[in-house]
This record gives sequence, C-alpha cells and structure tokens, in this order.
Amino acid sequence: MKVFLIEDVSGVGSANEVVDVADGYARNYLLPQGMAIRATEGRIKAAEQYAESRARREELEREVSQQIADRLAEEVITFTATAGETGRLYGSITSADVAEKITELLSEEFDRRVILMDRPIRDVGEYTLDLKLEGGVRGHVKVVVESEEVE
Repeated sequence: MKVFLIEDVSGVGSANEVVDVADGYARNYLLPQGMAIRATEGRIKAAEQYAESRARREELEREVSQQIADRLAEEVITFTATAGETGRLYGSITSADVAEKITELLSEEFDRRVILMDRPIRDVGEYTLDLKLEGGVRGHVKVVVESEEVE
C-alpha cells in the first residue's frame, strides 16, 4: 500500500515522502497512529514537488558551503598568545576562538561545531584544521599560533 508519511518513521522514510509499505503495517500502525495517510494522486504529486524543491535547496546549500571552504582554504588565521620558553601556551586556542576569527573574516556567523578538533591547541606552531560544512562539504583552514613578546 502506498502511503504519504506525515512524520519521520524510522526504517520507513521521512516526512512528506510517499512510500510503499505492507498493507497490514499501514492499516494497523501507520494510519491509526497518525503517522501517515493514504497516498492519492494529489499527495504523490505534492511529494514529488517537495522532493524537487528539497534537492534544489540542498544543491544551493552545497554551493554556498563550497564557496566558504574555498575561501577559507586560501586564508591563514593567526593567533598571538603568551607562551613559555618551550613554546607551550599558558592558555589554549579552542574551536570557539577559531570560529570567532572566521566570523570576523567572513562577516557572517560561523558555527564552532563545524571545526573538527581533537583537542585545543596548546603549542606555538602551524596547524591545519578540518571543517565539516553543510551539505557534506569538507574543507580546511590553516591556523598559525605565534608567541607573544613578553617585556
């Protein structure tokens, strides 16, 4: 039986999709629970239009993310921090600090959770941080941590 899903159903499909399920599953579970309704021609057409618009939206999202990734690949983000003689920082540089610098650079909000860091940066040096952007786009940004001159 073809049904139009009103909400996400694990193992079956997402909301606004038309799926083919067993008759008993539809009659005894999906329909009574209000998770789905019978698929009519109009609902099938609406689901197709929704899928097309979602695909266009995801493609636009990927393009924007790719532009951001390309721009950040060309940039070098520099931090100046107080460090000891061995190059060990007295503090640390976190993903939130890097996201703040990227926000200033792009002039738009940048989410720190996009930056993949195992642990905060605690030493002077050059680092390449991986980014996991919207739409499955991967990128990287170069971060340089310099020692602050202490008087």
